[in-house]
Amino acid sequence: MVFVRSINNEPLMPCSNPIARLLLKQKKAKCIKRTPFTIKLNDKTTSYVQELTLGVDTGSGKIGSAVVNKSNDVIYLSEIEIRNDIADKMTQRSKYRRNRRNRKTRYRKARGLNRKNSIKSGRFSPTMVSKINFHLKEIDFVKSILPIEKIILETTTFDPHALKNPKVLNNKWLYQKGTNYGFANTKAY
Repeated sequence: MVFVRSINNEPLMPCSNPIARLLLKQKKAKCIKRTPFTIKLNDKTTSYVQELTLGVDTGSGKIGSAVVNKSNDVIYLSEIEIRNDIADKMTQRSKYRRNRRNRKTRYRKARGLNRKNSIKSGRFSPTMVSKINFHLKEIDFVKSILPIEKIILETTTFDPHALKNPKVLNNKWLYQKGTNYGFANTKAY
């Protein structure tokens, strides 16, 4: 499958490999991106596009996205891993910063009260900001190669305790009686 853009850089419906090869050979199109292989048409054409729907499954470790048309034929599939090492990187940065500040600074005043970022209202943690940016980047990428009409985001909460014991949905106090209930510690379990 080859992704196609119009002469005005608008995404059109993708075409098959033989058609793209023919368009490139006849100089009616040129290659603008190798991965994913995308061609740009040199002549004006009708901007007929099908109604495509982008579905994004948000997850804590991976993002799954798929594009389908009205007859539910899959046009695009992807799965992206989200970085989960941001908290470790932030800790490492703070260690380096602490070492820098403690180096050869006998008479300099301590700089411990410049923590304005942590008291802002509506602030997200760096890990959450990274996850949001990953989602937005994937949606923008798919919109740049395909003519998307509608976007569906799947945001659900997952309750593993309710899978093991469905009675907890009716009686909320059963959440306190987990698998370790009645044991002195985890070794006794």
